[in-house]
Amino acid sequence: MKQFAMLAFAVGVVQAQPGPDLMAKMQTFSKALGVACEYCHTAPRGSGLAEPKKDIARAMMAMTADINAKIEAAAAKDANGVVAVDCITCHRGVAVPRQLSEILSQTIREKGVAAAVAQYRELRRQYFGGQSYDFSEGTLLTLGQQLTAAKPDDAIALLELNVEFYPQSASTFAALGYAYTRKFDDATAMKYLEKAVALDPDNGVVRGQLEQLRSYRRRK
Repeated sequence: MKQFAMLAFAVGVVQAQPGPDLMAKMQTFSKALGVACEYCHTAPRGSGLAEPKKDIARAMMAMTADINAKIEAAAAKDANGVVAVDCITCHRGVAVPRQLSEILSQTIREKGVAAAVAQYRELRRQYFGGQSYDFSEGTLLTLGQQLTAAKPDDAIALLELNVEFYPQSASTFAALGYAYTRKFDDATAMKYLEKAVALDPDNGVVRGQLEQLRSYRRRK
């Protein structure tokens, strides 16, 4: 009963919608953000205390309505003829809709790569199989590649984590090979490039990198 009472005390649209429709709408918001009612309804009802998240919700609702109106105008169709933007379009079941790569990058900057690895494991445990974060092969691969030039050790930690979950990823083994060249560890680099070629023998780029590295070592 407490939950339904809170749902009835809606986010700025109490007078605009009938009770059942409003409750369904509030439940949609809750699911879209992966939160309970108390996330926005933080003050006792009737207390007059500030509830900042409700103000944000009202602004976001207005923004969504404006976006949908612009989509309809641009497509010259009514609401039934276009794909509408809703809360879940961006939030995907999380309250703060940030990309996984952005979250991990911030953790690396503030706490180091070991904390980012632990964070990835925890987020994967909690959200894998849903739509909240992209746990596909490319997320850690791209982030690792971005870090290789300046922080090869951090890149290697992320790429090795990717191999753990995607052991047949030729692209990740190739990226590991390149990262080890940044550490001047040619032997390990060749080992990973050889794995990449074994998994993707038709990849001429990686094969060329391997042959170039072998030739370089012979000349030394």
